[in-house]
Amino acid sequence: MRRLLATALVLLAIPSSQAAQEYSVTGMVLKVDRARLTFTASIQAIPGFMAAMAMPFEVRQAKDLDGLVPGASVAFALVVNGNTSYAERIRVVRYQSTEQDPLAASRLKLLTQVAGGAPRRTLAIGETVPDFKLIDQSRRPLALSELRGKVVGVNFIYTTCALPNFCLRIANNFGVLQKRFKARLGRDLVLLTVTFDPVHDTPDVLAEYARRWDADAESWHFLTGPVPDVQKVCRLFGVDFFPDEGLMNHSLHTAVLDRRGRVVANIEGNRFTADQLGDLTNAVLNTP
Repeated sequence: MRRLLATALVLLAIPSSQAAQEYSVTGMVLKVDRARLTFTASIQAIPGFMAAMAMPFEVRQAKDLDGLVPGASVAFALVVNGNTSYAERIRVVRYQSTEQDPLAASRLKLLTQVAGGAPRRTLAIGETVPDFKLIDQSRRPLALSELRGKVVGVNFIYTTCALPNFCLRIANNFGVLQKRFKARLGRDLVLLTVTFDPVHDTPDVLAEYARRWDADAESWHFLTGPVPDVQKVCRLFGVDFFPDEGLMNHSLHTAVLDRRGRVVANIEGNRFTADQLGDLTNAVLNTP
């Protein structure tokens, strides 16, 4: 609320007689309201104008909202004219990695399909995630259906990934969420980190990995299980991974599910901040 108020004061401080100003903006979509012709986004700072924040943006026509879904990365022009502002030329920025692991995983996926592998359908936004059961770091079975009524964050790692911008960054994002939503963890929000290397990432290994993040085992579950079960969960969210000389080439996905177990967002890649993921999670938590 303070950030929204500060932005309103900035906009009101621009004299109505001043020519319209235009600013380039990038951010993550949190919510789309077609009835009100608005979308809410967690944006990066606009130098010389406003700090990074989550706020709603108006558009001039409904078609400007086409293609916008929670979790999408966007770039747009913010036009400020007197006491009004609106977004235009909105563009969804698709994730295209030039980094080795995701790029190799993408290529290997294509090669597998060319060689006759059956295409796998990733769950779409709004679809209910089929129930699954895996084992957490405390050796307790956990079924997704047990978490109905709570918002669920899901990400994917393997513990021997040493590159700081891949699994470590993805896990750290949940570490930030754990601190930001400490009062709501377990009660309203649960975090699931699934390994796609279940052969090596046993519950004991995951317990040690969880200690690195000071994870609360009651609200942040690090999950493993039989290989077919883990593969099934990964496929639901479009996670690709291939063994490569003891390591893994893999894609990156972070999903947020609503209280009814439906996919609200499935973010590909690592080009978002922990604060943006937190703003998205907060938006889902506060949706009736």
